[in-house]
Amino acid sequence: MTQVLRCLLAAFAALVLSSAHAAERAIARDIVVPANVDAVWAAWTTREGIVSFFAPEAEIDARVGGAFHIFIDPLAEPGKRGADDMRFLALQPKRMLSFDWNAPPDLPEVRAQRTFVVVRLHPIDDKSTRVSVHHSGWGDGGEWDRAFAYFDRAWSGVLINLRRRFERGPMDWSAWLAQLRTLHGAAPAAKDAAAPGAVPSASKSGAATSPPAAPSAPPPATSGSISPTPAPAPVAPAAPPAPAPAKS
Repeated sequence: MTQVLRCLLAAFAALVLSSAHAAERAIARDIVVPANVDAVWAAWTTREGIVSFFAPEAEIDARVGGAFHIFIDPLAEPGKRGADDMRFLALQPKRMLSFDWNAPPDLPEVRAQRTFVVVRLHPIDDKSTRVSVHHSGWGDGGEWDRAFAYFDRAWSGVLINLRRRFERGPMDWSAWLAQLRTLHGAAPAAKDAAAPGAVPSASKSGAATSPPAAPSAPPPATSGSISPTPAPAPVAPAAPPAPAPAKS
């Protein structure tokens, strides 16, 4: 009888663990890039590579514990520039890299915590590489669900921009940076206008003027990219829309 009970308990425990595993959610995306594995590895593990498709500025130190700082908004104050304090967790040259990740600034509860991203490279031939992204470590409910939905869209865009980088050349971030300069220039004026007793600014015609809208962030289509494609979304910049690639 005791043996039967032990078997039943073991089966029940296995069922519980299996159910918990099945409930674990993750984001998985992949794409074939027209470049050899050496070039794709460099795109993910050097500053020049990251700036060519992911963000306008970055600090990259490709070693375990090294910086994987992705600055989507390099003009923002430290801590709000994007993935400011992320780190490489593991690197297997030209095969796999992983890093921790956070959420956009408008999701502060989740941004203060970390999820995990694994990127794998699978050479197809000497001119093409399959790149897969797996993003896990998610909580449930509230901001967690919003962050998951955000990166569920964004990572596709990041991979699309990676492919475009090798099809058309490195990303030209000029338009995105111009949007950010306008946004950051408008922020102090908007703050002053909201102060008690403030008088609305006016144009030459005498009509009150409004501060420019915030730049669009990444889009549904696609990251997290996480990725940047040209569709507006009312979120604080965590990833930009895809600007036109630089002319070759």
